[in-house]
Amino acid sequence: MARLSFLLTVFFLVGLLSRFQLGNSQLVFHDQDVVEAIGKELSVPGWGVMNTTDFCSWHGIICSSNSSMVERLDLSGFRLQGNVTLLSELKALKWLDLSNNNFQGSIPFAFGNLSELQYLDLSFNKFGNSIPSELGKLRSLKALNLSKNWLTGAIPDELEGLDNLQEFQIFTNNLNGSIPMWIGNLTNLKVFAAYENEFSGGVPVNLGLYSELSLLNLHSNQLEGTIPESICANGNLEFLVLTQNKLTGTIPDSIGNCKGLSSIRIGNNKLFGGIPKSIGNISSLTYFEADSNSLSGEIVAEFAKCSNLTLLNLASNEFNGTIPPELGQLNNLQELIVSGNNLYGEIPTSVLKCKNLNKLDLSSNTFNGTIPADICNTSRLQYLLLGENSIRGEIPHEIGNCVKLLELEMGSNELTGSIPPEIGHMKNLQISLNLSHNRLHGKLPQDLGKLDKLVSLDVSDNHLSGNIPPALKGMQSLIEVDFSSNQFTGPIPTFAPFQKSPNSSFLGNKGLCGDPLGGGCGDLNGYDHSVYGHKVSYRIVLAVIGSGLAVFVSVTVVVLLFMMREKQEKTAKEAAGNTIDEISSKPMILAANVFVDNLKQAIDFDAVVKAVMKDSNKICVGTFSTVYKADMPSGMILSVKKLKSMDKTIIHHQSKMIRELEKLSKLVHDNLACPIGFGIYEDVVLLLHEYYANGTLTQYLHNSSQKPDYKPDWPTRLAIATGVAEGLAFLHHVAIIHLDISSGNVLLDSNFRPLVSEVEISRLLDPSRGTASISAVAGSFGYIPPEYAYTMQVTAPGNVYSYGVVLLEILTTRLPVDEAFGEGIDLVKWVHGAPARGETPEQILDAKLSTISFSWRKEMLAALKVALLCTDMTPAKRPKMKKVVEMLQEITES
Repeated sequence: MARLSFLLTVFFLVGLLSRFQLGNSQLVFHDQDVVEAIGKELSVPGWGVMNTTDFCSWHGIICSSNSSMVERLDLSGFRLQGNVTLLSELKALKWLDLSNNNFQGSIPFAFGNLSELQYLDLSFNKFGNSIPSELGKLRSLKALNLSKNWLTGAIPDELEGLDNLQEFQIFTNNLNGSIPMWIGNLTNLKVFAAYENEFSGGVPVNLGLYSELSLLNLHSNQLEGTIPESICANGNLEFLVLTQNKLTGTIPDSIGNCKGLSSIRIGNNKLFGGIPKSIGNISSLTYFEADSNSLSGEIVAEFAKCSNLTLLNLASNEFNGTIPPELGQLNNLQELIVSGNNLYGEIPTSVLKCKNLNKLDLSSNTFNGTIPADICNTSRLQYLLLGENSIRGEIPHEIGNCVKLLELEMGSNELTGSIPPEIGHMKNLQISLNLSHNRLHGKLPQDLGKLDKLVSLDVSDNHLSGNIPPALKGMQSLIEVDFSSNQFTGPIPTFAPFQKSPNSSFLGNKGLCGDPLGGGCGDLNGYDHSVYGHKVSYRIVLAVIGSGLAVFVSVTVVVLLFMMREKQEKTAKEAAGNTIDEISSKPMILAANVFVDNLKQAIDFDAVVKAVMKDSNKICVGTFSTVYKADMPSGMILSVKKLKSMDKTIIHHQSKMIRELEKLSKLVHDNLACPIGFGIYEDVVLLLHEYYANGTLTQYLHNSSQKPDYKPDWPTRLAIATGVAEGLAFLHHVAIIHLDISSGNVLLDSNFRPLVSEVEISRLLDPSRGTASISAVAGSFGYIPPEYAYTMQVTAPGNVYSYGVVLLEILTTRLPVDEAFGEGIDLVKWVHGAPARGETPEQILDAKLSTISFSWRKEMLAALKVALLCTDMTPAKRPKMKKVVEMLQEITES
């Protein structure tokens, strides 16, 4: 079949060449024939069904105004596959976008014959082998994007002639060799992104010397040598990302010449020396990450001049001295991370005055002051990490004012006194409370039981005494506890998280008894020992008799079940002769669990594995996973998420992954779809979810609305929009940043209640919190915030932008990316550009909804204002998700 297809293609090309020789009068027909052939080869949706005499109106095609030759072809995002060589016959092409498809094989060398081409985007496909040197003939090319493919080999030197190139993107491939010096000679180059490859050697010393380079992203390679002085020669650099390489040397002083720099990310290298004071010249600096290097000296006070600084990460270096009090002038500072250095002195009270401070990480230093009483003057503080220092004195009672804290780490210090009961006022404390390895004494306060969201509690290695309060049973979310090496006495309260903990969590307390330590607790009620001894004896006798009966009954039941199972297996073998083969090919399960007790009997993991092996069960394919429908023998239907191969590295961190999944199973919210179980196999991870028959929001908006029986329903859409916002607001509240917000990741139950899915991916791929940094591209095409392309940062404001796109989908019933918007225009730009086109807000809305009633139109216009705020190009101007919920609820109530 493949051979026949190839021969037909050859004959077709021969025919085309013959027709081309007839003269220029045949050019229009030539392009039409090529387009028709492309439509058949690639099965382009909608092509061939429409009027063939007007092929220029087909999806993705824009023709020249005078000759009707194809100048622009945009087939992005259709998941197409097939042979794309035919495209090289469209000789007038200036713009070719094949991104986000499933094209395989080599990039056709014939593309080098498209002499008019200015824009070529082949990203997010599966093209392999080397970059064809023939692309060097595209002398008019301004933008070349070959990212996220399977390309290998070196960058061909033939590309040196692309003098007009402004954007060169080849990230996330398997390219190797060195980055050629001639790239620095491309005088028009503004964007060079080659991250996540295997490049070695040095960064070209002339990069930025002859061009107006604005973005340089080379993270996750094997680059050596120094950061070249040239990168800021023209002062145009805005984004510098060199993380996870082997760079040495110092940070060049010339970096201060780049006064427009927004992001400097140079972590995970081998840099040494100090921070140049010229850093204070960069008033636009937002992110500065230089963690995991060998930088030394003092933290320069000049950072205080960077008034827009949001994140300062200097962790795991060799900095000494104190934290400059001038940093307290940074009103926009959200995260200060200086863990793993040699810093000392008092906890910097000036920094605590930064009104937007969200995270303060001073852990693993030698700070030796006391905890200031006004430590929570900033109401936004969510992470306070002070562990592994020499902090002394008592924990102030004012710690209870830290009502927004999600994590409090004070372990391995020299704290004295008792644990203040006011800690129980921090109702949002969820991730961890660690007071271990100190000199605390006295009793555990009963108020700790009010921390019903807390997952991890560690008070080990102190001098705490008395009973473990029964009131701690109020900590319903506990998974990890450690009371070891104290002076606790009495029985361990009967509480599932305590009983499930290893006995090491309670060792080192001579007066402590009960499970999980084992053994009874003796005379705890003051009874006469001889009388009590008789009672114990009778109880022991009764227990032995009862145990014997229980064993007998259990053995009998097991034998009966075994006999029934043998009979069933024999019948099954007679019915299907390939059962042995199926068993032998069954993947080995490494770990599995079902979190919901009453569902454990209903879920069969063998049936789950069989379901994901059949393409017919496939529901959808997402950015990070493929979802299957799985019918259980019990009659239950599951949605099974199979993680893609790019994420299998998490298998090597099983215990960490399992803990994250257990935590998520306790993350209960009406608008979140959290896992109900998991199965970890040798080469795959399966996550179990409930099955939602109404599918995704994408299907509801774009498929259902096309059906003849479609009935417009704005109240349902508004309820969906509000529910999604509430789910995301809750995630942000517990410090989880979603990696892929889209309408395809919103599930609808039988009552059209929305549930945000893919929540666990955010924790499994990137357990870091706050401003997360991930290596994989996060997000779906059309939903990714504009700043992500440069910062590679997944943030809460970025989530708000993605939600805004979903809200615009709900209001307009339009896809996020549609060629009808025009060249380079997506849904957001189309909506924001309405005033310039002379269109009213009413013209943007879905007329099938907005024309039903005046009240519906009024509510839709109000929701449109919310969507416009969410999709503001400036992240700082976007509202918080909590505010979005409030605005949508006001629409409903009014």
